[in-house]
Amino acid sequence: MDDLDRQILALLTEDGRRSFDDIARQVALSAPAVKRRIDRLRRDGSLLGFTAVVDPEALGYGTEALVELFYAPGVPLDSVAASLRRVPEVVEAWSVSGEPDAVAHVRTRDNADLERLIRQLQADGAVVRTRSQIVLSRLVHRRGEGD
Repeated sequence: MDDLDRQILALLTEDGRRSFDDIARQVALSAPAVKRRIDRLRRDGSLLGFTAVVDPEALGYGTEALVELFYAPGVPLDSVAASLRRVPEVVEAWSVSGEPDAVAHVRTRDNADLERLIRQLQADGAVVRTRSQIVLSRLVHRRGEGD
């Protein structure tokens, strides 16, 4: 990957619907050259795909939280991942170092819905404790990271 590839990826991160012509003007290449580079970036896995970014609040999900999950001893990480994948309110989840076993980024309609979700996560006994932080405001957000 060279500097032109990085510039192309930055432009696509800003707007994944940019035309080859628009990108070509920005990076001083021809549109066919830009298309070849984008095709190569997709083939070698540097560019994973294109997606629509939807405002969760427009869908009724006004509460955003980070939920630290503490699992019972012996619960395997692949079981943790599988159980969290089944919960539509979980936007992302990570295994982490430190006290919790995992951290889930969740979106719910409101605080009462967040409480329902936490109880749901604890229902089968695998999650023995949670600790949550409700997001008050977003201070930094880089498009393409976490979208």
